[in-house]
Amino acid sequence: MLFLTIFQIVSYLIDIIVFVVIVQFVLGLLIAFNVVNMHNQFVSALYTALNAILDPMLRPIRRIMPNTGAIDFSPMVLIIGLKILQIIFGNLAMAGY
Repeated sequence: MLFLTIFQIVSYLIDIIVFVVIVQFVLGLLIAFNVVNMHNQFVSALYTALNAILDPMLRPIRRIMPNTGAIDFSPMVLIIGLKILQIIFGNLAMAGY
């Protein structure tokens, strides 16, 4: 029962991280296509905060992955890795239940 509770908490945190990665990706696209401007203080602060939160998780992935030019696949790799962990912990939680 304890492992199931821990799994639910970890699963919730993984979902939050995935949501933050998606928000950072969409905001990065909006900035790249000049839909929103980095001179806007709110946009700049939000983008800086999202990068500060996600950079410690994305940096090791970026070091391992080959350079693909302008496209950064590290957020996708992070999401896939987190979802795989979520599946593994979920199966472990159900096996011990």
